[in-house]
Amino acid sequence: MRNPITRTGRTLAAAAGMTAALAGATAAQAEPQTFKIDEAHSDIAFMITHFGYSDAIGEFTDFSGTFTIDKENPDNAAVNVTIQADSVDTQHDKRDEHIRSPDFLNVKEYPEITFTSTDVEKTGENTAEITGELTLHGTTKPVTLDVTLNKLGEHPLPQYNGILTAGISARGTIERSDFGVSKYTPAIGDEMELLIEIEGFAQDQLDKLPE
Repeated sequence: MRNPITRTGRTLAAAAGMTAALAGATAAQAEPQTFKIDEAHSDIAFMITHFGYSDAIGEFTDFSGTFTIDKENPDNAAVNVTIQADSVDTQHDKRDEHIRSPDFLNVKEYPEITFTSTDVEKTGENTAEITGELTLHGTTKPVTLDVTLNKLGEHPLPQYNGILTAGISARGTIERSDFGVSKYTPAIGDEMELLIEIEGFAQDQLDKLPE
């Protein structure tokens, strides 16, 4: 018969080890952490009314950037994103070419769209208003996004080796005429709704990603 004292000791030791591991993971997440955007599982989309008949939806398919989460000090949060303007995609080639033209984005003259955060205001346990400088069509204006931290934790798939992963959603609106893109307003809406879904991997753990 096994010694119950020894068995109890092993159980306590295992529990202590697990507690220490969990405490370490929690502490790591409490530190400011920068994430590299996972383009394969992220979307930067927009919606705009088309003559009042329907809302046209499009997205940008080529972008990169980082975001920083600090749950202890939300003021340290940051977002930096660069979008390739010519990657606009509305599921209609002819319309996309028109959007890329000087009538709208003029991508040859202004190939990149950028957003750099400047201020963060916490609005809830996992929500915040993030204000930043949006540069579009060669014009820079402040834009505020309502941001939700959906999930922060180790990636569940074994091939990702426990890499710390975060997912955020952001919503906001801009008036395209503020950026000098006013063709066909107001027939084609001036106000554009921004629909953003982002996943990212901890930048200091990228070596855990599967090849």
